Amino acid sequence: MPRIQANSITINYEQQGSGEPLILIPYLAADHACYAFQVAEYSKSFTCISIDLRGTGASDKPDAAYSTEDLADDVAAVMHEVGIPQAHVSGLSLGAGVGAWLAAKYPDKVLSLSLHAGWTKTDAFLKTVLDGWQLLAQSLNSVPDMVVRGIFPWCFTPELYAAKPDYIESLAAFVRSRPAQPVSAFLHQSNAAATHDVQSRIEQITAPTLITFGRCDVLTSARFAEPMKAKIRNAELVVFEGCAHAPLYERVEEFNATTLAFLRRHAAGALA
Repeated sequence: MPRIQANSITINYEQQGSGEPLILIPYLAADHACYAFQVAEYSKSFTCISIDLRGTGASDKPDAAYSTEDLADDVAAVMHEVGIPQAHVSGLSLGAGVGAWLAAKYPDKVLSLSLHAGWTKTDAFLKTVLDGWQLLAQSLNSVPDMVVRGIFPWCFTPELYAAKPDYIESLAAFVRSRPAQPVSAFLHQSNAAATHDVQSRIEQITAPTLITFGRCDVLTSARFAEPMKAKIRNAELVVFEGCAHAPLYERVEEFNATTLAFLRRHAAGALA
């Protein structure tokens, strides 16, 4: 897998498929592999570039504070170093926050923007949840265990736990199979999420934008939906029924079909 120097650090990424470039930005505590269920489909129409954000995977993990804006600068630097002047950009949760910053700060670089379970500014509720995850990660001394025990229940509905316990276990096994994020790196990354604020810049996004939420999401609930849609001039909103924070795992086929249709509509020449 390629590792390049970008924005004064080494960043790891994976490239698959062919077609217009599509940058996939991971969520909190995840590496590039978190989009495995999507890349299998997306790569049939796009060149998927899945990034390990700083502090995750095989990218550098500097012991210093940073922001979601800094992470967007990292992604922009990767695009420059790889020779990608423009790309479609997609991210979920933290990845959506980074994607929003990228599209607002570097509008000429973004062909289309997909914001899944995103938010513009961290509120008191989100901050409280993030504080709890930090305490759990430190108590367990394990980010993967914290993700399975602390983050999973926010990502999936009780109905999914009841109907597909083996599937939940397979997702847990997948999390534990990936390179473990150090607790110190998780603290820096979750602090970036806790201080996320792109609210004053969101109107600078010019790219066609898909905003999606899960109907049952409490973490980044639909309280963020209409304010985002109202401030992004060329945005459309999709709400996935019966899903919490992670429709990309809870409704894989529906999520893939919906998001891929948007991407194809905004590709050069509009892909069939």
